[in-house]
Amino acid sequence: MAAKANSSPSELVQAHVDLWNLTYSYHKSMALQCAVELGIPTAIHRRGGAASLPDLLATLPVPQARKPHLPRLMRFLVVTGVLALDAAPAGDAGSSGGVYRLTPLSRLLVDDAGAGARANGCTGTASLAPFVLAQTNRYHVGAAMRLSEWFRGGPDGDDTPFRMAHGTDQWDAWRRDPEVNKVFMDGLGADSQLTMDFVVTRCGEVFDGVGTLVDVGGGNGSTARAIARAFPHVRCSVLDLAHVIGHIQPSDGVQYIVGDMMSSIPPADAVLLKVTYTSSYLVITLLTSRTMHALKHFF
Repeated sequence: MAAKANSSPSELVQAHVDLWNLTYSYHKSMALQCAVELGIPTAIHRRGGAASLPDLLATLPVPQARKPHLPRLMRFLVVTGVLALDAAPAGDAGSSGGVYRLTPLSRLLVDDAGAGARANGCTGTASLAPFVLAQTNRYHVGAAMRLSEWFRGGPDGDDTPFRMAHGTDQWDAWRRDPEVNKVFMDGLGADSQLTMDFVVTRCGEVFDGVGTLVDVGGGNGSTARAIARAFPHVRCSVLDLAHVIGHIQPSDGVQYIVGDMMSSIPPADAVLLKVTYTSSYLVITLLTSRTMHALKHFF
């Protein structure tokens, strides 16, 4: 009752709307994951950047029995800004509900890189579809579902919701599950490539005077390869664990070094560390000390 006494009718209505929005927000992530897995952005791109519902029904890998449900997913993707919809002209008897178009967001999810993609307004770089799949995989979702349980207690060894849900930490889980490990590494690599395309064209001066660089936890090496291509004078190396890079051969002037960044970091003029999530203070402290040890030979 206190909330009603202190809030105006319009504030209560807005609060109710916000509450519903937050409560159902997980549907946005799952719908985005579904759009990527079905290849909806790429299907629209391949039809010149615009496609009707019949076009998509004829193209997407959806069984006949599930096709009647596709319009609901498409409407949801429009409402959330993943796609745009050009409504059919009024009185158009031959209309099938309008035409779906890509938005700036969904252009990032098209997996046809190159000149054809650029011609339709896409980035022409690596698709971020792998990043979406990496961050919505069953391990992450399962860990998120245990958040309140983790706060309330549990075994002392469960230092994170991830460990509570899966009995191990993220890196060991990836080591045990090569398929998910590949999805995760492809996702980070795709995100890094898009980021580095911007960095090398807009911030290239940061590499002036750099002769050697080691990308710590560099995964499949997409970041290091982008730097090596743009700045041939920089000798790039990638440091990561064996299950991540043990199978990768040197390419594009990039060397791969199997090792643990928490134990040692090879000396270099520059150390690159891209953090995609919040690490603990202990990890930050260890990384700082290892990085200073790696750089001290040059100053």
